[in-house]
Amino acid sequence: MRVALVHDYLNQYGGAERVLEAFCEIWPEAPIFTLIYDKERTGQAFEGRKIKTSFLQKVPFVRAHHRPFLMMMPLGIERFDLSKYDLVISDSASFAKGVIVRPKTLHICYCHTPTRYVWDDSHKYVREFNYPDFVKSLVPLFLNYLRLWDEASSARPDYYLANSFFVAERIKKYYNRSAEVIHPPVKINNFFISSRLDDYFLLVSRFLPYKKIDLAIEAFNRLGWPLKVVGDGPEKKRLKKIAKKNIEFVGLVSEKKLREYYARCQAFIFPQEEDFGIAAVEAMASGRPVIAFYAGGALEIVKEGETGIFFKEQTVDSLMEALKKFRPEDFSPQAIRQHALQFDKEIFKKKIREFVNQSIHPVK
Repeated sequence: MRVALVHDYLNQYGGAERVLEAFCEIWPEAPIFTLIYDKERTGQAFEGRKIKTSFLQKVPFVRAHHRPFLMMMPLGIERFDLSKYDLVISDSASFAKGVIVRPKTLHICYCHTPTRYVWDDSHKYVREFNYPDFVKSLVPLFLNYLRLWDEASSARPDYYLANSFFVAERIKKYYNRSAEVIHPPVKINNFFISSRLDDYFLLVSRFLPYKKIDLAIEAFNRLGWPLKVVGDGPEKKRLKKIAKKNIEFVGLVSEKKLREYYARCQAFIFPQEEDFGIAAVEAMASGRPVIAFYAGGALEIVKEGETGIFFKEQTVDSLMEALKKFRPEDFSPQAIRQHALQFDKEIFKKKIREFVNQSIHPVK
């Protein structure tokens, strides 16, 4: 069986790319079709793979700043020739699901979310668009085109898989498609429980507005407690400007160093409404509790009072109230790690194989 993998764009390394890594392990010979590829920005995680990019790869600056080129991405995805493949797996949060395949080709979409900036987050996206007002006034016109394309392309996959029940509900709302839930993979055995805890709290994230890192920074500014922030992104300069001296930005770190940060923190801070939350599971695999906003994928990850606690409103005061109530001695690191085992990568791969086999050979 000839298999192809399709990914939106490979110019970062986050949760979607970890899913793609697992797909690569299941189908090691399958090529990856993606709009753009940057070896360095993906940490060389896909070095040695056969990667086929779109015409956008040759556009200047696109690998570092892809958002201004969103209008060209539907054309880039639709120009991929997948006619010789029997099975296409698209790993999609935006464009990958829109590939065009033969009638006999089975297309399964693993969907991280219906495209955020054209559906429920569209108004917020316009407000946060970091361009002059004249350009910003034109953005809704472009988003309307992308919304129409996104709706049309959502009919192309034969089956949908969702990374959480939260996302499955959004797929049903915006695409009117049903989706089976298979939670994304976490390399549980890469993480460990430490016998020593340090006095800091930890936040690991890409620096994007919807991640609500500024909310956590303001809460820790007021409390004066130590917070380490791991990550990078377009919001970096603004976030560093508003942070006080008790907040340390450590940048992007090696996997080894990240595991140490997880294992020795008091707790992991998760202030955003997330589709799932791989970083939160990684913290739990390290035996550390999570302090999370009560929404989205966190509701499928965190068990109140057992693996963490929630704050109910996405405000500084609500987060501060949860932080003041938090006591690390109330939690068992071993029980937290045991809970995280259900999200192990090998379980994910087993479920994906089973779903594909059932889709190819449906029970009559």
